[in-house]
Amino acid sequence: MAKLITIGISCFLILSVVELIRKEKLTFKYASLWLTVSFLALVFAIFNSWLFKLSEVLGFVLPSNFIFFSLLIVLTLLIFVVTLFLCQQNRHNDTIAQKIALLEHELESLKKNKKR
Repeated sequence: MAKLITIGISCFLILSVVELIRKEKLTFKYASLWLTVSFLALVFAIFNSWLFKLSEVLGFVLPSNFIFFSLLIVLTLLIFVVTLFLCQQNRHNDTIAQKIALLEHELESLKKNKKR
């Protein structure tokens, strides 16, 4: 039952992300990590023996411990990526605000010169 739920959630997430990309509500840059995680979840749900072997090779006693550890890493990566994009956006906003301020100053100067 858990296998079917995992497959269903993974497929739903993949289709939702693809649909958001198609509607241009989400860029591929932001969606790539979500697609990767969803695809890996789907693969491990279908071929769960790979999950058991990989968790054993990596030294985890239980595959569930490996899954929780993997989720912790994925969430940390997602937070890191979102933080990077947020910082880039803030820098971009600062640049735009400065350019607007310069344009407003130039416009005011032109209005004052025109009145003279």
